[in-house]
Amino acid sequence: MDDDVPRVPAGTNRRSPVRNPRKGTAERRAEILRAAAHTFGSKGYKNGSLADVAEQVGITHAGVLHHFGTKEQLLIEVLEYRDLEDVRDLEGQHIPDGMELFQHLVRTARHNVERRGIVQGYTVLTGESVTEDHPARNWVTHRFSVLRGEIARAIQEIAEQPISDEQALRAANAIIGVMDGLQIQWLLDGTVDLAESTAFAIEAILSAVLHPAGVTRLPG
Repeated sequence: MDDDVPRVPAGTNRRSPVRNPRKGTAERRAEILRAAAHTFGSKGYKNGSLADVAEQVGITHAGVLHHFGTKEQLLIEVLEYRDLEDVRDLEGQHIPDGMELFQHLVRTARHNVERRGIVQGYTVLTGESVTEDHPARNWVTHRFSVLRGEIARAIQEIAEQPISDEQALRAANAIIGVMDGLQIQWLLDGTVDLAESTAFAIEAILSAVLHPAGVTRLPG
């Protein structure tokens, strides 16, 4: 049985089903990713089923698994798809440099308010990835490594005085940690203003690394 053929609607004569033209693999995968992003975004990762995704694109549950293997792998690729969509309208279609990168991070936080299910899935996935032999561990580790490097370089670009790699990476770690931590607070308590809190935290961290003389230092 071909699991990637369209479903036959109930009541349809199976001897002469109405079939849509067969789509290429890339087109079908993109269609599934859009459907999964909608499903996870509206129902959450846990409650959004592969059957929900399959129904939207007119294929079987097994057809989704044929393209992505597991629900977890589908989520990973949805997150990658989300990252690509976030930069689709940017020059070069990649995260910008310098101060524009930090503006992009705040815009992303604002957009995330409209896709709660995707944020929920990301949060669960990254949390679970710390366990031994988790299948998403390499992906999450690589993503943090890349983002850490991009943020550190952006900090050094906007600094008026030289910033060491160590200082820049320390600030990058803090920005990533604060953003993910705020997402958890927002998921648990909707009164948290995700975008404004993200902007405040990034500004505070940048101020601490770029203008250390004016920062209150904690003892010890």
